[in-house]
Order: sequence, then C-alpha cells, then structure tokens
Amino acid sequence: MIKKRKKNPYEASASGFYISMSAHKARRIIDQIRGRSYEETLMILELMPYRACYPIFKLVYSAAANASHNMGLNEASLVISKAEVNEGATMKKFKPRARGRSYLIKRQTCHISIVLEDISYEEYEEDFLRRI
Repeated sequence: MIKKRKKNPYEASASGFYISMSAHKARRIIDQIRGRSYEETLMILELMPYRACYPIFKLVYSAAANASHNMGLNEASLVISKAEVNEGATMKKFKPRARGRSYLIKRQTCHISIVLEDISYEEYEEDFLRRI
C-alpha cells in the first residue's frame, strides 16, 4: 500500500505531463535549479541556451502563481524544494524510405513536477522550536 505524503500548507506545486522532450535533457536543467530561490531560478532559466528551459520556466512560473494566488505566499521567499523529471510515453512514427521500406522515429516525452516551498515558514518554525 502506498502512503500519501501529508500536504504541507506552505508548498505549492505545478506539473507538466507529456512534454515533448527527452527526460535526459530536461534533467540536465532541473539539476541546475533544484534547491535555488524562485528569483534566481528565473534568471538562470532565461539565460541558459537550452530548448528544455522554456517549458521548465513556464512550470516554475505557474507554481509561483499557484503559491501567491491560492495560498497567499510571498514569491520572494519561495525555494524549489522538489523538482523531478520522469519519462513519459514514447510516440512512434514511421518515415517512408527508399524501396518501400520504412524507418521508425521515436519521439520522447517526459513528465515534470516542481514543488515550491516558503522558507519564511521554516525560519519561523526553527525560532519557535529554539524558544521551547
């Protein structure tokens, strides 16, 4: 039986499914931004020259919008606490070749999920525990 993780009230998430790129290429970007602040992440993603940056940028921006709109969290205090990339379904197409043959083309997809956490809550909790 799979246990569900308790939902932290100071976490906001965004997920993208069936994004048309290889999971390996997306992981290269995700590894660079994991654990960084929201504002620093946006700067990094804008300046990186990879095609995988744009969908990840949109997901990070969406997660921050979820945090500010749904939970009322401040965007300046958000940190990427969890970012993961999983392989999605592979689309298979046939390309016609010479002499009636066909060539298989595999189009990779991936699923990306990003969780932003409010660090001001953690600082408040640490101060509270120290006082006890």
